[in-house]
Amino acid sequence: MDQPTEQIQSELENFREQWRAEVSARSRNPGGSQRQRPTPAQAGPSASDKPPKRNEFANRKAASRTVPHPPEDEEEYIQAQSFDEPDAATSSGRIVGGGQRLGRQDASTTATGPAKDGEPQTALDFYETAVEKETAGKLGDSLQLYRKAFRMDDNVDQSYRNKHFPGRWAKQQPPSSSSSSSAQQQQQQQQVNPSNASATVPNTAHHSLEGPTTAAVAAPLSLPDLIASFSSLRIEAAPPECEGAAPPPCPIAALPDEILVHVLRDVAVTDVGDFARLARVCRRLAYLVATEDRIWRRVCLGPEFGFAAMHYHWQRGVTWEPLDAAQQQEEQGLAVVDGDDDNDNEVLTPDELSQRRQEESRAATTVLLRNLYNSSWQAMFRRRPRVRFNGCYISTVNYIRAGQSSAHQISWNTPVHIVTYYRYLRLFRDGTAVSLLTTDEPAHVVHHLTRDALALHRGGAGPHHLPSAVVGAGLRGRWRLSSSLDNPDAAAGLADVEGDLYVETEGVGPKYMYRMELTFRSKGGSGTARSNNNKLAWKGFWSYNKLTDDWAEFALKNDKPFFFSRVKSYGIRGER
Repeated sequence: MDQPTEQIQSELENFREQWRAEVSARSRNPGGSQRQRPTPAQAGPSASDKPPKRNEFANRKAASRTVPHPPEDEEEYIQAQSFDEPDAATSSGRIVGGGQRLGRQDASTTATGPAKDGEPQTALDFYETAVEKETAGKLGDSLQLYRKAFRMDDNVDQSYRNKHFPGRWAKQQPPSSSSSSSAQQQQQQQQVNPSNASATVPNTAHHSLEGPTTAAVAAPLSLPDLIASFSSLRIEAAPPECEGAAPPPCPIAALPDEILVHVLRDVAVTDVGDFARLARVCRRLAYLVATEDRIWRRVCLGPEFGFAAMHYHWQRGVTWEPLDAAQQQEEQGLAVVDGDDDNDNEVLTPDELSQRRQEESRAATTVLLRNLYNSSWQAMFRRRPRVRFNGCYISTVNYIRAGQSSAHQISWNTPVHIVTYYRYLRLFRDGTAVSLLTTDEPAHVVHHLTRDALALHRGGAGPHHLPSAVVGAGLRGRWRLSSSLDNPDAAAGLADVEGDLYVETEGVGPKYMYRMELTFRSKGGSGTARSNNNKLAWKGFWSYNKLTDDWAEFALKNDKPFFFSRVKSYGIRGER
């Protein structure tokens, strides 16, 4: 074998020197060899490569220890809650809804995160599970999950908002520079004139491959104009499943409008929610749902869901006993007579009194329709205060109280106790009510909050092993809405008089009675996203001593508002 030449020897020596230099560099910087080589687009310095400042590190460390702070408008985290039919094995339903910030948790909100079969893996999974725990009132578990989520990702709350509320938090990004805006203008110009025709060429050459241009497209229509544009449309049948086959039959498309409106009215009387959801089927039905005022008039004046089922005077006693004519007239402010001919005061039988109240309610509805709701029955049904019977109102109360340190253990922090309890309030069509204060979660209570279950387990009677035994501590009561008798000021209009709910229940003993005064509020966003008549805010809570005729007011320091939750086991109209 020939000896290598001097040139080959010099190249091998250079290779050995380079190899030694590289090995020594790796030994001095062990982590440098694992760093990925930046691309030309990433060659410049970035904020992530710089060491964090002291205050920035402190902020990150504090964020990992504290609970996330949702936006100021906490109502965006509140969504309607629905309880399905109770399961045969667990006698409880599955909760569906949305979550809310810690310390402001209300019972009508539940986690919106998807149900997971396994344990959470990512930071977003931990955050969603924490929201579920917080909704259930388990604040201790939710705090631990929140901390785990923020240790894994400092911006996990932003990811949660982007996933569940994208429209609320999406912001328009301004153009970065003038070059980008000029590029966009050039792109739009190419779309308007893809053939690069000269300005002197007729306009037919200046066409767009994508249809009408941005300038040619009219401004977006308002909601009333958009609905009015559907007036000339018809219900179209579904297209055929395959080419050459006959289209499927669509009998509803051949119905005249008179019969179609009659069918829609029957749907609205059966379930007004299903009637409103028909607007999602097609634009013709959306037009009828939004503009057919005859149907909304029937819904408002009917006793199924409308104001004919509302009571503005007491209909029952506190213990559900019927009221006689004298008590009804006395509570209404009418004179009570003993049948003496010398007394000229009016005497009303129960039937006459009921007829008079119906006439007064119809007259008040007519006045409000013209003055406050712009003669729109649909607006009146959505905005006028009314009680809902196909569910119950729930208030979740969370507060923290200090605990006592153990004498046998050394602790740097003072222990605290997170106390959680629930208030349940269900109102019935005949003017009766059931109130319950317990620590049991809604999924274990709402399906059994009935008058039959209360009568079965009242006073500790009945079998204690039944799931419905939890309502044994419930209180009987009655309810009514505010009327002109509660505000005799003549200057106040009907809109100022209505809107309050009065509930009277049994007290801790036979000589006491509780009185709650609540007012209707709206929850959620604004406009069409607002949910009306789903929130009851506190105005006062009193205890009345029947023997001494004294009133004592309870402090509402920790109590939260009631939120309505639909319970499907009550039925569509809540008559169970």
